[in-house]
Amino acid sequence: MPKITTGFSGQTVITTFEVTPGSAHDVLELLTDAWDHVISRQSGCLGGAIHLNDAQTRIATYSQWQDRNDYQAMLRSPEMRRRNREIHDMCKSFEPVMYEVQSVFDPALS
Repeated sequence: MPKITTGFSGQTVITTFEVTPGSAHDVLELLTDAWDHVISRQSGCLGGAIHLNDAQTRIATYSQWQDRNDYQAMLRSPEMRRRNREIHDMCKSFEPVMYEVQSVFDPALS
C-alpha cells in the first residue's frame, strides 16, 4: 500500500487518463485487470490506487515504486506494452508523470 511521506526515496507516478462517460468504466476494468495481473506483481511496485472523477471524464492512477527503473521496466514489458496500447485506444489521452513528494498534510498527526 502506498504511504505518502516527505522522506520517500522511491518514485511516485501519477497518470491521468482523459475518457468519456461511455468509456470510463471500460477503461477502469482494463486498468484494474492490469493492476491485478501485471503491475502489482512487478519488481519494485509498492502499491497504487485508481480514481474516477464525478463526471466520469478523468481517471487518475497513483503508484509508488522502489526506483524509477522499476517503473520504466514495467512499462517496457511486452505485456504492459500490449495493455497500454489497448487502454490508449479507449482514451482521448493519457499521461504518466513522475513526481517527488514535497509536503504531506495529515490532520491526524497534528
